[in-house]
Amino acid sequence: MAVNRTEQLNDEARGLDRQPSHHIAALLAKAQEEAAAVVAPSSRGIADAADLVADALEQGGRLAYAAAGSSGLMALADALELPGTFGIPRDRIVVLLAGGVESLTNLTGAPEDDAEQGAADVSSANLVQGDCLIAVSASGSTPYAVGALKAAKRLGLKTVAIANNPGSPILELADAGILLATPPEIIAGSTRMGAGTAQKIALNLLSTLAAVRLGHVHDGYMVNLHADNAKLRQRAVHIVVAIANCSEAEARTCLEQAGGSVKPAVLLAAGAADLAAALRLLDSTGQKLRPALSELEGNPGSRQQRA
Repeated sequence: MAVNRTEQLNDEARGLDRQPSHHIAALLAKAQEEAAAVVAPSSRGIADAADLVADALEQGGRLAYAAAGSSGLMALADALELPGTFGIPRDRIVVLLAGGVESLTNLTGAPEDDAEQGAADVSSANLVQGDCLIAVSASGSTPYAVGALKAAKRLGLKTVAIANNPGSPILELADAGILLATPPEIIAGSTRMGAGTAQKIALNLLSTLAAVRLGHVHDGYMVNLHADNAKLRQRAVHIVVAIANCSEAEARTCLEQAGGSVKPAVLLAAGAADLAAALRLLDSTGQKLRPALSELEGNPGSRQQRA
């Protein structure tokens, strides 16, 4: 039986345990770089997946992740940062992990073999048509991930798969498949290394691109961030200053008027008559700041009179 690429031994690892520590560290670092390099060639699949995610969220659907083991940790890390970075409501994000929450402190292997539990978790999460599920599996054949993906397909969800082996079952099943063809691991089968690194980068790209498509990024600024600490509140001020070309004092005033929301604060600083006008502009442009600013600039009559 052919051995999956993720289970093969990297030729450079032969005699690894006889090498000095600095040589091993350099070899491991090189392997991480090689793993990261496989992501860019998969940009087309990542873009297709991001469009599916953005479409689901824009239409009021939810985004779910399903994974096991190290892949589950990569998925969880991506999911947890979306509310703070891009303002995506937490109740719109679902994370399904083989072994459940307990797996976060006791990462055992057996739950990943349960395809029925993967399907059951999709059902228990009340996922429905219009939602989107991302299944992540280094081997591409992890029963839990496959079971979750099949259940999602039956329910009519949009589906995305990320795997590190060509021809993987989940890549064949999903609407958008992302192959991250990482080299064999330096520690054979230790997919928390190269495969996990590539998965994390791909998930970063996917979710960030989806946020761009949703209008949550403007000129590289996270204009839909949830500013819930001092650092992020200062970042929000900086964003308003940079986009609206106003003073820090004015930015703070506009953010206060907007309840801390960056997009309406930018519009207030740019000349919107009041918060209601700023919110109407955003509603008319699908919550996208750039067209809202263009509409504001093209309608001087709506601009606030300034001293």
